[in-house]
Amino acid sequence: MTSPSGPSRRQVLAAAAAAATAPLIAAAPAQAAGAARSRTWDLTLLGTSDTHGNVYNWDYYRDAEYDDSKQNDIGVAKLATLINQIRAERRGKATLVLDAGDTIQGTPLATYYAKQEPITATGEKHPMARAMNIIDYDAVTLGNHEFNYGLPLLDLWIRQLGFPALAANAINAKTGKPAFLPYVIKKVSLGFAAPTLRVGILGLTNPGVAIWDKGNVEGKLRFDDMVATAAKWVPIMRARGADLVLISAHGGDSGTSSYGPELPNENPVALIAQQVPGIDAILFGHAHNEVVEKFVTNEKTGEQVLLSEPSKWGQRLTRMDFTLARQHGRWKITTKRASMLNTNTVVEDPKVLAAVRAQHQKTIAYVNQVVAQATVEMSTVESRYKDTPIVDFINHVQAETVTTALAGTQYANLPVLSQASPFSRTAVFPAGDVKIRDVAGLYVFDNTLEAVVLSGAEVRAYLEYSAKYFRTLAPGAPVDPEQISDPAVPDYNYDALSGVDYDIDISKPVGQRITRLVLPGTDTPVADNAQFVVAVNNYRRSGGGNFPGIVKTQVYNAQQEIRQLLIDWAQAKATIDPADFFQPNWQLVREGVPVF
Repeated sequence: MTSPSGPSRRQVLAAAAAAATAPLIAAAPAQAAGAARSRTWDLTLLGTSDTHGNVYNWDYYRDAEYDDSKQNDIGVAKLATLINQIRAERRGKATLVLDAGDTIQGTPLATYYAKQEPITATGEKHPMARAMNIIDYDAVTLGNHEFNYGLPLLDLWIRQLGFPALAANAINAKTGKPAFLPYVIKKVSLGFAAPTLRVGILGLTNPGVAIWDKGNVEGKLRFDDMVATAAKWVPIMRARGADLVLISAHGGDSGTSSYGPELPNENPVALIAQQVPGIDAILFGHAHNEVVEKFVTNEKTGEQVLLSEPSKWGQRLTRMDFTLARQHGRWKITTKRASMLNTNTVVEDPKVLAAVRAQHQKTIAYVNQVVAQATVEMSTVESRYKDTPIVDFINHVQAETVTTALAGTQYANLPVLSQASPFSRTAVFPAGDVKIRDVAGLYVFDNTLEAVVLSGAEVRAYLEYSAKYFRTLAPGAPVDPEQISDPAVPDYNYDALSGVDYDIDISKPVGQRITRLVLPGTDTPVADNAQFVVAVNNYRRSGGGNFPGIVKTQVYNAQQEIRQLLIDWAQAKATIDPADFFQPNWQLVREGVPVF
């Protein structure tokens, strides 16, 4: 078992083995003859990423089969069918299957077995372990969301897997050694009479874990630069016999970060390919993009490194194909390419469905429990650009929770503001029965509630930073609500605050948009030296999104999940009525004229 202070003994021993002189070798079963008499052989790599707890092709928030405007399907069961088809087609030829992380968080199914019936309490096998073990991956890389539920649950999930979990740049803070397995070298048979191919697989996780899950990893793990870690391990893997080097990386290829410069780059995959020699291909994830095939030239060797990212949630499967030849007693890649398969072309694998069916059905029963009655329908459809009751519901519960907790303290007399983002564009509280799935669909992340003290000047700076979410639109220019936001800023990085009244002038430059900031219901400007308590989620407070002024010591941190606070409030009140909490306090304007 993992202790609260760090990784398990098994993990430490595995990491120590990686640092020893003997190579890390994972044997693969011999395969049938196929390419023995040919001068070339081939290897196929299948890659998944960011499955985020999706096994069934199911939308737990709608209690219906998943669907979107592009007719995508989701889930590991669909991926399994594609993978099995390709393995069958390639019987007798080498096929590897990797995953680039973010596996055990993201759906009510995953949350249920982390929070409602945690596997650490019951010993039950995690649904994502059940599903992935049937596919029989060759390795999985840890994504940042693997750390959301703490190291004990992560360690148990890893031990439930029938294949290695990799994260070379996650370092034990006490020993300075890898906390997880850094890499494996797999012995792959290419067919009768072909020399064995040794494929090195290096796993890299995201340095942002240090911010996003600070409460779970601080003092236990550190997260080193992904580029530097690749530069360290690739030569070691080559020296220990790797003929090919593949990287499974949980980081995007944009070269930018959602946080400031205090941590290593969040999305450095193209930089890794460019700067680190000896890499043949990189499967990557994290950004939820579909990158079918991208080549990056290594600046030291001139070699072309193949990159591919298979979207999210099991919607796509990356396929990389390598042609190999023997030259001077060594393996040489002569061609490489990538393609993308869509899971909406196949049915779900029955073995995967059967393995997870009981857990899936238990989750459905849980999320369909009624928690309250709503007096009217409330929707997030307009929440990105209008103050809406459904987002005010979040802010009201957060502010009320913090106000109650701070009663009798030195902060009791300070006004309490609250921060919330429009996480979903489709969440709805229907008039009448509101179920757990409706609340979970509104607040889709497993964030906890914290609070800090900000000055009036810091509140203004915070709102100015948030307002960069909007495009600049001159007075009189047409306004399309669907095009009003800057696509470079995700919805979850737009914050609205309750507890102060303000205008956002989207005709003005970024940094000059908060043209009115007053105390609620008054014309009294917020003074720079005024003091406020701000209720905020742990992601934002720990630096997620790089908002100014918010990374500071909390005055409240009871480790309460915001989603559960919303559910508890609704159950206690039995009625969700906007009249109890909706106080419109912000609007978009142009030269003082409301946009909507």
